Amino acid sequence: MSTAVRLGQVAEDQWGLITRRQAEDIANIPPATFARLAADGSVLERVAHGVYRMVGAPMPDHLDLRAAWLQLAPATPAWARTPSQGVVSHRSAAELHSIGHLPADRHDFTLPGRRQSRRSDVRLHRRPVSDGEWGDVRGLPVTRPSRIASDLLYDSEDPGAVAHLIADAIRAGYDHPAAFVESLGPHAARFGLRRGDGLALLSWLLDLVGDPDAPKWVDQAATGSARASGPEAHSSTGGRGE
Repeated sequence: MSTAVRLGQVAEDQWGLITRRQAEDIANIPPATFARLAADGSVLERVAHGVYRMVGAPMPDHLDLRAAWLQLAPATPAWARTPSQGVVSHRSAAELHSIGHLPADRHDFTLPGRRQSRRSDVRLHRRPVSDGEWGDVRGLPVTRPSRIASDLLYDSEDPGAVAHLIADAIRAGYDHPAAFVESLGPHAARFGLRRGDGLALLSWLLDLVGDPDAPKWVDQAATGSARASGPEAHSSTGGRGE
């Protein structure tokens, strides 16, 4: 089996991308051979430190974000990753969901333990992510809108911007209004509301948006009768294990 074929077998399940570590550990490419291929440019194109794109492979969307995510655990292939190795979050997650209007001017990831990145355009957040707080979006692990709203408030983002994100998510069916009640509860006291009153905070935030459907959403949040819809409703293919 040729070197290019071995590289391609790994890259095809990672949007045409492969890390140097994966090439050596999974595709069994000697370091000298990989360096030659990367320098030659006929097989591999460098897109980030230690991350390469197979020449001729379709250009994936959000290339920089995908490369930054692969850098978090360069030896582990995308299909074997766990949330503990990094979940797309905050503004980056909002952009992948196409909700809100906050610019994703950096790459945000959340991990359970303390980590640092040498990249100025990568921000790593330390906070556990439970199974119900993330899903697959475009082949990446991404926090759900209810979790995004909470994360952004912890980051002291503009409440109006968070409110628009919430309204977009509910309108699109990406999260049920009741999901926001739980995630917003810890922030209620900071806005002068009764401690833990996520419903009151949701109502206050939706008032900022002025959406005509807001009263209905608040009623749905209060009853919590409908089943919350997850990010799977708008996820797309992109690798094994999806």
